[in-house]
Order: sequence, then C-alpha cells, then structure tokens
Amino acid sequence: MNLILASGSPRRHELLTRAQLDFTVMSVDIDETPHVNESPKDYIERMVASKAEAALEQLNKELNKKLNDRQTDLSESIIILTADTIGVLADGKTVLVKPDSREDAYRMWQQMSDDTHQVWTAVQATQVLLSVKPSSSPNSGRTFQIVNQQQITERTDVTFIPLTEEMMENYWDSGEPADKAGGYGIQGLGAAWVSRINGSYTNVVGLPLAQTVALIKNITAISANDKA
Repeated sequence: MNLILASGSPRRHELLTRAQLDFTVMSVDIDETPHVNESPKDYIERMVASKAEAALEQLNKELNKKLNDRQTDLSESIIILTADTIGVLADGKTVLVKPDSREDAYRMWQQMSDDTHQVWTAVQATQVLLSVKPSSSPNSGRTFQIVNQQQITERTDVTFIPLTEEMMENYWDSGEPADKAGGYGIQGLGAAWVSRINGSYTNVVGLPLAQTVALIKNITAISANDKA
C-alpha cells in the first residue's frame, strides 16, 4: 500500500506516525472560501474532496515528469488521505477559525467560555490506479485515475471552563493560539481550559486516528478483493 497524506499539518503527520503507518506527505493548496449558506459539515466534506482532486492533479504532474525522465519507480496503486478540521460554536453555525489578532482570539474565547463547542473533522481516502489510455505515444496516455473513494466525518464536543481575562492574556502571550482554529491546542497549554470532551480526543488534535486507520484498512481491503 502506497499512502500519501495530502496535508502539511505536523499534528496529522505525528498522529499517523503513532499508528505506525508508512506514508509520504504532499501539501496541496486549494480555495477554502465557504459557500453562501453552506453548513460546517458540508464545508469540510467539500474541502477534503477538493484536496483529493488537487492531490491527484499534482500526482499526475509528477508522473509526467517521471515518464519524461524515463524513471521506472512508478507506483501502480496509491491511497490519498485528505482531512479538514473545524471548530463550531454551540449555535451549530459559527465556524471557529484561526485568530488574526489578540482581540479576535479574545472574542472567540469569550463565546467558548463556560460552554460546549464542537470539533468536526472530515477524512477522505481516495484510491487511484495507474492506467493507460489509448494514445499514439506509449507514455502520454499513462495517468492516475480514481477507482474508489470513501469519506467519514467525526464530531467531538469540547467543554471549556469559565475563562478570565488573565487566563486569556497569559495564553495569548504563550504564542500557542496563533495558528490554531478556535485559538487553542488541546494537545498543548490549551488542555487546561478543557473540562470535558465527548468523543475522539485525536479528532480535536486534527485527525480521528482510530476511525482514520479503519478507513484506510477498509479501502485497502476493497482493493484486495477487487484484485482477487
């Protein structure tokens, strides 16, 4: 099995490594602008599908380069893993994004204080095979094509303790909140704010690990059955 994690997230990289999976990393860049009236769940499901498409396009560009360079180390079958995580306030609509300033972080934290918010992650496994299309050139028709894809979504409820001005100030000054959705990291100093979670802990970190491993095993088993 050739597995590609199409994500530059160091937290997802660390979680997959804990699962003792062999994989390579590919960063993809897509437009992450939400659609009008798009629900948070619909948004992340669209994001992981778009990331998979971008990864496939990048794979085929790399394939063409290898063919032009007459390289022979071509993988016949690859699984692309994509994921997207967001936080959502108790209203079920307001998405928690990365804070762009201290004031922005305080505003979010005040809404999360002494309340329960949700963390949603969508994960998609996309299996692609190296196929050959009819062509006058022996190499130009070779391309990766999607043969199977499966998607899961996972929700975890996270409850915060009441937050004081001093707590928020100290946390912001730590530097940890700046690059995290909702402005906190449950795997870091932000854990002190969490009084309770209901659901997968690793989901809050950025990837529901047990569910993701099961997804990979399932799509791999389907591939094996198709070859039998």
